[in-house]
Amino acid sequence: MPTPAPPFDDSPPAVWVPVHAIKGRGAASRLAHRFERQAREAFDDGWDAPGEKADTPGAPRTQVIWEDARSALCSNDSPDIFFEQSVNPYRGCEHGCVYCYARPTHSYLGLSPGLDFETRIIAKRNIAEVLRAELARPGHRLSAINIGSATDCYQPVERELLLTRGLIEVMRDARHPFTLITKGSGVERDLDLLAPLARDRLAAACVTITTLDGDLARILEPRAAAPHRRLRTIRMLADSGVPVGVSVAPQIPFITEDMEQVLAAAREAGATSAFYTVLRLPWELNPLMREWLELHYPQRAARVLARVQDLHGIGEEARAAGKAYAASHASRMKGTGLWADLLRQRFTQACARLGLNRERIELDLSQYRPALARGQGVLF
Repeated sequence: MPTPAPPFDDSPPAVWVPVHAIKGRGAASRLAHRFERQAREAFDDGWDAPGEKADTPGAPRTQVIWEDARSALCSNDSPDIFFEQSVNPYRGCEHGCVYCYARPTHSYLGLSPGLDFETRIIAKRNIAEVLRAELARPGHRLSAINIGSATDCYQPVERELLLTRGLIEVMRDARHPFTLITKGSGVERDLDLLAPLARDRLAAACVTITTLDGDLARILEPRAAAPHRRLRTIRMLADSGVPVGVSVAPQIPFITEDMEQVLAAAREAGATSAFYTVLRLPWELNPLMREWLELHYPQRAARVLARVQDLHGIGEEARAAGKAYAASHASRMKGTGLWADLLRQRFTQACARLGLNRERIELDLSQYRPALARGQGVLF
């Protein structure tokens, strides 16, 4: 007896759409976050016009989502981080740096650490008022506050929203010392506030320059200021009397290879201090960085990831499972082992040769007055 033919199916076969780099964006996909219950993959349903590329992604637009913050200050007790308190006016960052360690935090919002992180920006519209109230409390723990530790406080939306400027004005009113870190040239706009505060030893800044290679920066951190523009920002800060340092972070093996050149250029522009970290790949950042490497550096992707695993001391069994990061406070920032030691030697010798890190920047904690934050005068 002949075998019956299977039911006829006239639907076109599903064609899975390959991931492509998106101009002006660091991520190439809306990578699923770790709390996602359903997995989704794009495919071509055959409805594209003749001659139209089904695998060409549209350019996602940036969306600002307002949030009313319940608190402003975030405390930190990690021994490998140089500040004890921080404030961040934004969640997500349009700069789109593919390596950003803050990307996985978008998962807590039910959003993708990929494209959503750089296209759906959460703006804390009341952050200045909340900070003012917290600084006015008699029990406030006094230490220099860092602005922009998680996402860049001078990302493009700051030009219109002025949330970072509002924070600086609160710090000024309270005479509270602070530092800020950025890749954005927008900090120059606030020199009218920063310069007098710096003269009173109440403010200092740090500018991140990952590489001087403009072509690399364009795909690595696509909407941040260009490297040469950041050098100009360092010069303007220094010329205005603001103590300024340079961050050459993160160091990505076989990708960012010009640490010494970055340090020399920053020193010439006026930077007096410097620091670095190695690439960290926690949570969703691991597959996201792998995706980026396969898109932009497929020939060396495996080599880069193997070196990152070396830097974090990942054993063979964990490597086989795809792990690329160890969260130990002792080694997560600078790495461990031979390659980490070579990086440390390069950095230390370059700083010594250039005269960087010779003096520690000390901000003045004694000027802070809670009453000033409340808008009141003080007798002493």
